[in-house]
Amino acid sequence: MTRRTRSYDWDATPLDPGLLAQLPGIEIIRMIARGDLPAPSIAATLGMTLLPDAVDHGSVTFEGEPGDHVLNPLGTVHGGFAATLLDSAMGCAVHTLLPAGAGYGTVDLKVSFLRPILRHAGVVRVEGKVINAGRTLMLAEGRVVGRDDGKLYAHGTCTCFVQAGQ
Repeated sequence: MTRRTRSYDWDATPLDPGLLAQLPGIEIIRMIARGDLPAPSIAATLGMTLLPDAVDHGSVTFEGEPGDHVLNPLGTVHGGFAATLLDSAMGCAVHTLLPAGAGYGTVDLKVSFLRPILRHAGVVRVEGKVINAGRTLMLAEGRVVGRDDGKLYAHGTCTCFVQAGQ
């Protein structure tokens, strides 16, 4: 048996709820992308990065690089890797449309896996985009695409419940 070790670190600084309540969602996401606010710890855990130049109203793009640490028993990248990237990208796309003080949560998540992601696939790009922005529900879609080969690996949709700020 060959053992490997993986270690990583993350900024565990707690976010200031008072500051977050004053900022519109797009500014919060842009600040995280620029590094002005700490990224959620899941980003470090999975090795995904929010691209600062790809944050806009209703859309964001992440990149992630799968490796040996996210394999399933068949030796391909676990579907949970793609699903988590999709959930993150679609949720952050929703977040960009929220007014100050509002919150959201994923109600449902559907992922269609079109081809396996192999462990040496290289960087995948995950685009999330809001396709319907209602007052209490928002619908978003996402795509996992190989950055270098352009292959579509997975497609997802989600519904997010929006709670207005207090």
